[in-house]
Amino acid sequence: MTHDTDTEIDDADEVRDLEAEAKAKAENRAERAERAERMAREGAQAMAEHHAQIKAVDERTTRLRALRLAKEAADAQAKAAEEAAKAEAKAAKASAKKSARKA
Repeated sequence: MTHDTDTEIDDADEVRDLEAEAKAKAENRAERAERAERMAREGAQAMAEHHAQIKAVDERTTRLRALRLAKEAADAQAKAAEEAAKAEAKAAKASAKKSARKA
């Protein structure tokens, strides 16, 4: 009967070991699933931040380009006005010389 008792104890220990192993596997699966979910969440957040940074750079680039183009247009307009003023002054000077010669 001692042998039967030992077998029953061994069987009970084996069942406990299997239960503990199954519990450990389930906990590992749960931890892996939680880690995968956290990594997916962090990855999605990182991608959102990355896209926000790209959008910010694009917006700054567009704004700076508009400012540059406006400055170039203003400079071109100022240069054209300056050249027109020079041409007008030159024409007035030439007209004054002609008037002086006639007189």
